Amino acid sequence: MRVTTDRDRCVGSGQCAMQSPEVFDQDDDGLVVVLQEKPGAELLEDVHRAADLCPSQSIRVTG
Repeated sequence: MRVTTDRDRCVGSGQCAMQSPEVFDQDDDGLVVVLQEKPGAELLEDVHRAADLCPSQSIRVTG
């Protein structure tokens, strides 16, 4: 699994950081920061949930 984001689309809702704090955080402007680009399989469900809840659809999960 690989996680990428489009910070230009991010609206700073923070859903990603709440759903998967091991993988996502927010910078001082509230925009998404990826902490782990290749998180382990144990985080798969949380990462997919974070991507699904992202209102700007700025999170992409591949692999």
